[in-house]
Amino acid sequence: MATTTYTISDLAKEFDLTTRAMRFYEDMGLLQPERSGPGGRNRVYSARDRTRLKLTLRAKRLGLSLTEAKDIIDMYDSPRDTGPQLKKFLAVLAQHRKQLEEQMADLQANLEEVRVHEKEARALLSRSEKPRQAA
Repeated sequence: MATTTYTISDLAKEFDLTTRAMRFYEDMGLLQPERSGPGGRNRVYSARDRTRLKLTLRAKRLGLSLTEAKDIIDMYDSPRDTGPQLKKFLAVLAQHRKQLEEQMADLQANLEEVRVHEKEARALLSRSEKPRQAA
């Protein structure tokens, strides 16, 4: 039974990453390719590595740090009960959601302030142009 393997270039192309990013994820412990060839220079990624990369990129899109992503992904590699894993995942997501909601509130306040300044600037501009038009 043949198992599917991937080169660093295969995965980099599939996920629109640089090979440098792939090596960084490897350095972070997110990917663990086997080595082949002279001096182990060639990386051979398994289907497991591909899945871990996919989960890493999903976690990044959610705004999680790579450390948080690794912690969560590593939990799913262990044969333990999934209850604690899911609780940890929910806790991380709740914390992240809270952080995003706070950032959203800050952005909304900032946006409202910009609107006020735009309105004031338009009013000032309108007043400053009226005397010129009358002349």
